[in-house]
Amino acid sequence: MAAPTKVLMLHGHSQNASIFSKRLGALRKSMGKSIEMVFVDGPMVLLPVDLNGASSLAALGASEANMTSSDPSTTPRAWWKTNPEKTIAHGLEDSILLLKDILQRDRYDGVFGFSQGAAMAALLAALLERPHSYPPFLVDGEAPHPPFKFCVAVSGFKAPGSLSAEAFGTSYSTPTLHVLGKNDVIVIEERSKGLLDLSQNKRLEEHDGGHFVPSKANWREFFRNYLVDPLGVIPSPEPRTVFQPAPDD
Repeated sequence: MAAPTKVLMLHGHSQNASIFSKRLGALRKSMGKSIEMVFVDGPMVLLPVDLNGASSLAALGASEANMTSSDPSTTPRAWWKTNPEKTIAHGLEDSILLLKDILQRDRYDGVFGFSQGAAMAALLAALLERPHSYPPFLVDGEAPHPPFKFCVAVSGFKAPGSLSAEAFGTSYSTPTLHVLGKNDVIVIEERSKGLLDLSQNKRLEEHDGGHFVPSKANWREFFRNYLVDPLGVIPSPEPRTVFQPAPDD
């Protein structure tokens, strides 16, 4: 029996591994034994000041999070903290070193991220292609893990800062499924375009909702088929919205 497809799962800003896993409960159960999803925590613990003037926890897809509870399953976390202009990623280096350690310990076929986790997923995919762009990521002069076979970025965007710019260069080539919500007011289409433009081998799918991972039956089937065979000819979950590259692309 073939080994299951192993997917590294990266939560969104203000979520954590437990919250993200529970929110994807229906999707996880639909994967069967052929796909193993491994959820990990971002290293940054968020405090009330970190959300001052920002969107509510509910809007970020983290209504379960509680900043005053001692229960680690409700602690809001992030992969970095940013400034109001969203031009700086404080703590991004710590997240990269954490993920480096995770990648050293096991092998993953691909990565799946939501929101800030999607930005982190794409950056990690790019770093595995160009590991020398950030020397602390290296292990004995080499990448800690082979390049991913795929990346799934739901409500994704390009991580800010020079480290991200160096890792991506002009483009990255890991096959990437970009999933955008037509009514997403947290990560708007214009912000996602910055990541789409860097994605050399991209597939874009849209859903009619907002800032969340779509999990209706058609999407669950689509994700399951994609994760097993990311290069296969897999029908769109919403056929009218499938992305067709322009002839000049």
